Amino acid sequence: MMQATDASNLLLSEEYASSLVYSQKRREEIKPRPSHDEGAFTLRPYQAEAVQNLRAALVRKVLRLMLNSPTGSGKTEVGMALVKGARAKHRRVAFLCNRVHLVEQTSRRFTKAGISHGIIQGENTTRVYEPVLVASIQTVAKRGLPAVDVILIDEAHTVAGSAEYRAVIIEAAARNVPVIGLSATPYAKGLGKHYDELAGALFQEMIVAATIPELIEGGFLVDCDVYAPSEPDMSGIKQARNAFGDMDYTDADVGRAADKPELVGDIVTHWQRLAAGTATVCFAANIAHSKHIIESFQAAGVSAEHIDCYTSPEDRRAILGRIETGETLIVSNVGILAEGWDFPACRTLILARPTRSLIRYIQMAGRVLRPHASKVRALILDHSGTVSRLGFPTDEFPLELDDGTPKPASSTTDDAAREAALPKACPTCAYVTTAHKCPICGHARVKKSGVEVQAGELVLVQKKQKPTKIDKQAFYSQLISVATKKGYQAGWISNQYRNYFGVWPKGLDQTPAEPTAEFFGYMKHLQIRFAKAKGASHAND
Repeated sequence: MMQATDASNLLLSEEYASSLVYSQKRREEIKPRPSHDEGAFTLRPYQAEAVQNLRAALVRKVLRLMLNSPTGSGKTEVGMALVKGARAKHRRVAFLCNRVHLVEQTSRRFTKAGISHGIIQGENTTRVYEPVLVASIQTVAKRGLPAVDVILIDEAHTVAGSAEYRAVIIEAAARNVPVIGLSATPYAKGLGKHYDELAGALFQEMIVAATIPELIEGGFLVDCDVYAPSEPDMSGIKQARNAFGDMDYTDADVGRAADKPELVGDIVTHWQRLAAGTATVCFAANIAHSKHIIESFQAAGVSAEHIDCYTSPEDRRAILGRIETGETLIVSNVGILAEGWDFPACRTLILARPTRSLIRYIQMAGRVLRPHASKVRALILDHSGTVSRLGFPTDEFPLELDDGTPKPASSTTDDAAREAALPKACPTCAYVTTAHKCPICGHARVKKSGVEVQAGELVLVQKKQKPTKIDKQAFYSQLISVATKKGYQAGWISNQYRNYFGVWPKGLDQTPAEPTAEFFGYMKHLQIRFAKAKGASHAND
C-alpha cells in the first residue's frame, strides 16, 4: 500500500518522513548515499525552471501535475532531478513506465546518474526495498505498489486511456501522495477530465517546460526539412479512437492504402536520392508493411532491419546497437520506437504510416529532432500525407489539458482558415509551401473544389516566416476590440487567433487595439470565403 504524506513538503522539507513503512533493518539502506551514488548534474535553464514550477505547485497543494516537455528536451533529466530532490529529503519514489523497454532504458539512465534503484517488472523484479523503484504499470496493476511518497509517470499521455494508471492515481489521491506525469505530447483526450473519485481532474495543472519552437531557437532541438509526395488514397479507410483518445486510421486498414509495391519502391528511390548514407528510422503502417520496406531496401543493397513487439529483447538491443554503430543504416518499425528511443545521431525519418493522431505524429517526428554533431537539420520524408494533414512537427501545439468535454463543431469559416494554413504543393512546380503565392515560381494558388492526386517526386516543404510576439499581440488585441464591439464570446477570439497562427493564444495582454486596414482585409477575406463555400454547398444540394 502507498504511504500518505504531505505533498507540499515532499521535495522541500528537510524533516525526515518517520512514518515511512520500512523495516528497521532497511532504514539505513534508504538514507542518502555518498555523492558518488547520487551525484549532482547540471540542468538546462528551462529544465531548472520547470522543476521549480513543479515544486511551487506542490506547495500550493496541487497533487496531480503534468509536465509538458517536448521530445528531445530532456524530460528524463527533469524526472531524475525530482527523484534526487525527493531522496535528499528522505522520500521514497516510484517511476512508472508503460513498456518493458522503457523500464530497461530508465534503469540504465538512473544507474548512469548514480541513482540507486530497484525494479518491479515481471520476472526481472529485484531490490524492491530500494528507495527508488522503476516499475512497469502492468506489473504494478497485478502485484500492487509498495509504500512510496511520490509517483512519477513516464509517457503520461497514455494515462487517460489506461484503467491501470487511473487506479494507481485514485489510490495515490486517497493517501495524499502526489503524482507527476511526464510527457512530450500531453494532448490525449481526458487528461484534464474530472473524476468524482479524485474530487477533481485527473491532472489538475500542466507545467510547460518549453515549446518546440523555443527549443529550436535555443539550439536544444534542430529544425527539419520536410519533403512530401502526393497523399496516398485514404478514401474508405476506417477510423477509430486509439489509446490516446484520438480518432485515427485503424492499423488493419491503413496498410491497404500504404503497403503497395509501387509505394514501397518509391520510398527506397527517394531515400537514395535525398538521404543516402544517413541513419534513418522508418514508421510503417503495420508489421507486414515494415517488413516489405526493409526487404526492398535490402534488395537495393542498403543495410536495413525490422523491429517489432515480437522481437526478443536481446535481438532488439542488437539491432539498435547496429544502427548506432553505423553497421545498419535503416531501422523500420510500426510504433515501438515512437516512445523512449533516444538516438540523437538519427537524422532521417521516413514517415510511411498515414495518421490523424497529433500525439502519434509528434512522437514519431521527435525521433530525429535531437541535436547531434553529425547534423545541422533533420530530414523528414513524408510518404503518408501527414504533414499536409496536421502541419509541421515543429509548430506550436495545444498548451492546455483536455477536459474530456465534446468540442463545438467548427464553422465552415474555421475549417476553411485551418485548411488554408496547412502546407500544400504548388500545382505548377510541385514546391510545397503554406504561402498563398509560391516562392519558387510565383504561382498564386486558386481554390479548387476537389483534391487532385498525381504521382511525382518528393518536394521540399517550406515554412512561413515565424511571426514575432509583437505580431501575435497586435492581432490578438485587434480581435479583442472586434469581439467587444460585436458582443462575441472569448471563444471566438481564441478560435480566430488559432485559425490565423495555428496555435492557441498564450501569455498575451488583454488590452484591445484599434483594428488596422490589413486586419479588416483579412476578416473580409474570411467572410467572402465563407459565403463562397456556403454558395457551393447550396449548389450541390
